[in-house]
Amino acid sequence: MNNEFPKLSRKEFKILELLIANGEMFGLEMVSASEGELKRGTIYVTLQRMGDKGYTESREEPRTFPEIGIPRRKYSATGLGEKVFQTNLRAIEFFNTGFALEGN
Repeated sequence: MNNEFPKLSRKEFKILELLIANGEMFGLEMVSASEGELKRGTIYVTLQRMGDKGYTESREEPRTFPEIGIPRRKYSATGLGEKVFQTNLRAIEFFNTGFALEGN
């Protein structure tokens, strides 16, 4: 069993935040919704890495007539991805509260 804390990169955190809030999304939808935090050139590499970790999953979305081209992919957060996101969110909130250790 791996007890290492599953720390998310800033991009991974933003992707999971968007997917949890909005449900399934296309990669370029996430780029648009991220207000500049995610870039066209790195979104799919990051999504692939997150899929390999089990944080996201995707499915093909067939194009509608008269569109042509390869099917697009819709991405969603997995249960593991949601748990890792919530864990990271709690850690960020904990460290941003300015907590004081007892006895200091």
